[in-house]
Amino acid sequence: MHENATTPMRPAGLRRRLAAMLYESLLLSALAMVAGFAYIPVFGGIQGPFQKAVFQLYLLGVMLLYFVVFWKRGGQTLAMKTWRIRLARLDGNPPSTAQSVARFGLATLGLLCAGAGFLWALVDPERQFLHDRLCRTRLVKTD
Repeated sequence: MHENATTPMRPAGLRRRLAAMLYESLLLSALAMVAGFAYIPVFGGIQGPFQKAVFQLYLLGVMLLYFVVFWKRGGQTLAMKTWRIRLARLDGNPPSTAQSVARFGLATLGLLCAGAGFLWALVDPERQFLHDRLCRTRLVKTD
């Protein structure tokens, strides 16, 4: 059951979110290795710069798919379930596909900009990440 507008959502603390991100990075590393094992036999090596760029875009697409599927199915990836965090729209429901894709893209950009999108939480009055502010989502506790 999802929380809704009549049930107050308790925001997940910054330390909990960072711990979940660390765990998520381990899961994403494993996912990238499995995706790489599937890619190389089908598309060949990745020696040239063009092949490397295509492979990196492929891995980014696999990660996008991972997050969008899990966020749409209930707002939680495996790491988020472990740390009892759920991604929700402001009304408490799981994010839409468009919100999930936008959140992934903005989070990726924020990470590539020296983590600026994540550092935003240090100055945000509600300690939200910039991509959550922009996508009208939030990470909430499930316990």
